[in-house]
Amino acid sequence: MAISPAEITAILKKQIAGFDTGVDVETVGTVLQVGDGVARIHGLKDVQASEMLEFPNDVYGIALNLEEDNVGAVLLGDDTKVKEGDTVKCTGRIISVPVGDALVGRVVDAIGRPVDGKGPLSGVEYAPVEKGAPNVIERQPVHEPMQTGIKSVDAMFPIGRGQRELIIGDRSTGKTALMVDAIINQKGQDMTCIYVGIGQKLSTVKTVQERLEAEGAMDYTIIVNAPASDQASMQWLAPFTGTAMGEFFRDNGKHALIMYDDLYKHAMAWRQVSLLLRRPPAREAFPGDVFNLHSRLLERSAKLSDAMGAGSLTALPVVEIQQGDVTAYIPTNVISITDGQIYLESDLFNAGFRPAVNVGLSVSRVGGAAQTKAMKKVAGRLKLEMGQYRELAAFAQFGSDLDAATLATITRGERLMELLKQPQYAPVPMEDQVMVLYAGVNRMLDKIAVPDVRRWEQEFVAYMHDMHPEIPETVRTTQVLDDETEAALKAAIEQFTQSFVAGN
Repeated sequence: MAISPAEITAILKKQIAGFDTGVDVETVGTVLQVGDGVARIHGLKDVQASEMLEFPNDVYGIALNLEEDNVGAVLLGDDTKVKEGDTVKCTGRIISVPVGDALVGRVVDAIGRPVDGKGPLSGVEYAPVEKGAPNVIERQPVHEPMQTGIKSVDAMFPIGRGQRELIIGDRSTGKTALMVDAIINQKGQDMTCIYVGIGQKLSTVKTVQERLEAEGAMDYTIIVNAPASDQASMQWLAPFTGTAMGEFFRDNGKHALIMYDDLYKHAMAWRQVSLLLRRPPAREAFPGDVFNLHSRLLERSAKLSDAMGAGSLTALPVVEIQQGDVTAYIPTNVISITDGQIYLESDLFNAGFRPAVNVGLSVSRVGGAAQTKAMKKVAGRLKLEMGQYRELAAFAQFGSDLDAATLATITRGERLMELLKQPQYAPVPMEDQVMVLYAGVNRMLDKIAVPDVRRWEQEFVAYMHDMHPEIPETVRTTQVLDDETEAALKAAIEQFTQSFVAGN
């Protein structure tokens, strides 16, 4: 069959019309040097600061040093898979991580990849790890309580939603245990918790995960883990990743609690990265921007204004110190950024007083604004009483004769010390704290022997819930200890204490 020239012409015109003359342009460079998790690259003219770079063998990096003739980048993967002469591509996007409700209940690494064996994430959004903190207009003062369930903290050093409260202490003084208790206490409080492990042992983070699962707390918790075996770049990135995940809830009118365990290891990871990138060292070989590193991280935790949805992101950063030295470089930096600190003391811990909160060196700069009215009424004198007791107890050790007032202060202080002891993984509801501390500060336990105080507490709480359930229920729902409820509580304490003493 003959083909007419007109048909051939039509086909050729159609083919020419559909021909794409566009050219794909990629910015590429060449690896000049690689080692210790850092690469130097030549030829990336259009690269942005903190841009994701794509290396061969599915390895990614972040451009940090933009120099005249090369780019310094940290690798977020195995640096043995990258060699000199490899081609590097710009991705055109700043380092971002997955955020959203799908992350709740999961364990992820420093760039949001699941490491819990439960399969890939689905239905997530992506958000940049670095983001500006809310400005003054977008914030409101901290005023909502964030109950930790720990008597000594909620009574004397209250934490509010949107606050940054530092947990500081030597190794093995109960810092991680305090955070786990705070997470467990958020059950039913409409709070999403994020635990960020930085440079921790894998066994430590696994223990935290198993405890949270046993308590049913993983249902509202995300774990971001950058263990000690990870590269320094992953340990540096992890807290920013966790903060981006927390900001998703904050910006959607919800509440989130993030814990960084711990920021001293984070500063050490940043020091390692900076020295490898040949940035000039400053005090203790830390880079000059280590203060800015933590301030731009912690300032993102805030209570947003009603116009912005009234969401909140509360931060509990941890700093481990050596031999009680709170005046070291990193601890003083973080203390100056946060809204107070809870100092856990080795001597108290070893003496069996746990949680080992030092009343003298701990402080909450938000104060009573983050307490319920009932707790404020009861705990108003508690810190003063504890401070006076510690001072007089040291004096009384010399064995001199004591006057009646001094003896009364020591007697009350000993019983308050026992009341503030608390077993691990057993947070106490606010209404129970109010009832117990009311008895302590009002000298209603003076007839109870010190070794019997904790047994008195357990039996008293059970007695109140069984025989006078309306009192704790009123305190819980109204969050106020009015005159009528106070009178009923006082009568119930006297009645129970009388029978307790008679029974002994």
